[in-house]
Amino acid sequence: MTYSLDEIKKYAKANFVPIVRDNTSQALTEICKDKKNILEIGTAIGYSGLLMLLNSSACLDTIEKDETRARQASENFKKFKVQARVNVFIDDAFVVLQRLVQEEKSYDMVFLDGAKGQYFKYFPLIKELLSSGGVLFADNINLFGLVNSSEKVPHKHRSMVNNMRKFIALLKEDKAFDCQFFDLDDGYCVCKKISD
Repeated sequence: MTYSLDEIKKYAKANFVPIVRDNTSQALTEICKDKKNILEIGTAIGYSGLLMLLNSSACLDTIEKDETRARQASENFKKFKVQARVNVFIDDAFVVLQRLVQEEKSYDMVFLDGAKGQYFKYFPLIKELLSSGGVLFADNINLFGLVNSSEKVPHKHRSMVNNMRKFIALLKEDKAFDCQFFDLDDGYCVCKKISD
């Protein structure tokens, strides 16, 4: 039996699982092509992980806090016969990132698609984990248009939006990175690490 990414997309839509959107996924698959070691923060059900694995020869370390989704992702990796190239960490991303830094791991790409309010907290650890010339690809940085809005942000989104603005400011100020920002879908940025 053959499996398609469209089936996973349909499942995600029917079950309200957030996955990477079409324009963003095109950029993601293009950027990952020549990568060897990729770290993903936010596995969900494995859709973006599969996009990267099927479009490269890379090995993938991926982090997911939700056990049910992590199990679904592992099943999907098996269906597409890429499980030998994947490690799924089921834990809080900040905890795993700290552990990977202690282990002196190195990645030539990081796909950041986890808890949006935590991006700024993850950034110093991601910077340590990225090799020189490596790429940080961060998704959903516009947060439904709220990040760039001059309107008052609703209370329930305020801390997440403020934290995302903090993250974007960190990227723009960090001379070790050359960043491009895109307003397609829910916004994403591609940042190349040009120095340590």
